[in-house]
This record gives sequence, structure tokens and C-alpha cells, in this order.
Amino acid sequence: MANSSRVKVGLKCSECGDINYSTYKNTKTTTEKLELKKYCPRLKKHTIHKEIKLK
Repeated sequence: MANSSRVKVGLKCSECGDINYSTYKNTKTTTEKLELKKYCPRLKKHTIHKEIKLK
């Protein structure tokens, strides 16, 4: 694979703190952190999920 600018990131719930989702992000086009409204299975409602680094 060539020099890839895509990195794998996790999405952490801002209310309960669980990492519920993982996705890929293009670092060249998206420089700011992702914030998406996703479903949290622990709280059983939609909440804001913020980007964190995965190991």
C-alpha cells in the first residue's frame, strides 16, 4: 500500500465515556476532530461521539 493518509480513529460517547464506534479519517482533508451524533447502546439514545486515537 502506498503512503496512506487515512488513519483509524475511535468515537467515544461524551456522556458515558464508552468507545462505541471506530472509523477511518483522511488526515489531509479533515484536520479537525470528528464530532458525530451516534446511538449509544448503554444509554439507549443518540449522543455526541467525539474522536479519539486508537492504539
